[in-house]
Amino acid sequence: MTHSVKWNVGLHLFEEAGTTRARVVLDTSTGRFTGHGDAHRNPADPDVPEIGDELAAGRALDDLGRQLVDVARRDVEAVEASGRDARPGDGWPSPDRM
Repeated sequence: MTHSVKWNVGLHLFEEAGTTRARVVLDTSTGRFTGHGDAHRNPADPDVPEIGDELAAGRALDDLGRQLVDVARRDVEAVEASGRDARPGDGWPSPDRM
């Protein structure tokens, strides 16, 4: 079975007064997910915006990843509860290992 899809991701960064906020939006065509992340600069540290961007973006992507794993876990549980065997030949991890 061949399966190909395109998911669109947008990452938005906003910095003000030593705080960088990131928002990542994923559109899967069947759902939309939004991850958020923040980074706060210590006032004693030098102002290096790239570091705040990297930290906030990484945290937003981590948030998004956790949401996707949670959705996949629920989908696997729903398929298993329905009695259907929709796993590919090499199998998916069981929900307790996701």
